[in-house]
Amino acid sequence: MKNGTLYGVGVGPGDPGLITVRGREVIGACPHVFAPKARIKSESLALQIAGRYAGAGARIHELVFPMVEDEMVLERHWNECAAEIVALLAAGEDVCFLTLGDTLLYSTHIYLVRAVKALAPEAAVVTIPGVNSFSAAAALTGFPLGEGKKPLLVIPVSDDLDIVREGLDGERTVVLMKIGKRLPEIVALLEARGLAQRSVFVARAGLEGERVVTDLATLKGAGAQLGYLSVILVPAGRQASS
Repeated sequence: MKNGTLYGVGVGPGDPGLITVRGREVIGACPHVFAPKARIKSESLALQIAGRYAGAGARIHELVFPMVEDEMVLERHWNECAAEIVALLAAGEDVCFLTLGDTLLYSTHIYLVRAVKALAPEAAVVTIPGVNSFSAAAALTGFPLGEGKKPLLVIPVSDDLDIVREGLDGERTVVLMKIGKRLPEIVALLEARGLAQRSVFVARAGLEGERVVTDLATLKGAGAQLGYLSVILVPAGRQASS
């Protein structure tokens, strides 16, 4: 019996229309559709976006991956998920795993494939790319991400803001992702450097509650919650400052 294939599908940032044709075909054909979510009582955002394309007889699996930094806890969840998927693959069943944005850009798909390969090195994996959040944000605001030969730097924001400060030095476009609760600090940092009025902020691109801000100074005093599912685009063509 031939083993099944694990398909990783990037479902984009929010608009179901941004899922690729190939992605929709795979989602519709797979008998098993897996989707991650952060809490037991919540619904998977990836499933909200792409679940409409699942086949009528598909079995939907929502998997809880808590938003914690404890690597042992996360590893346990990934291993449990991988074991379930490996069993289905061994039974000849194809599996589709939905992930937000692009499949290989700060994505849950990366960790899942590693866990699956650790259990079944021979497992067949097909990766289907998706539209990433900062490309969607750029399209919404007419913001050029790459122009001429100026470099583009993508930074996942962490508690160490020195990384952001270093990234903002120099002549390059900067994308700030995974901002979350650090939004007030990032806005203050950009304002101190004279960049707040030239940067753009997009939250929940393509989803209900989408917000586009072209002057970040207006976000002063905004709650940290606004930073979730958001990106900030900082233009090149500026002088480095301290």
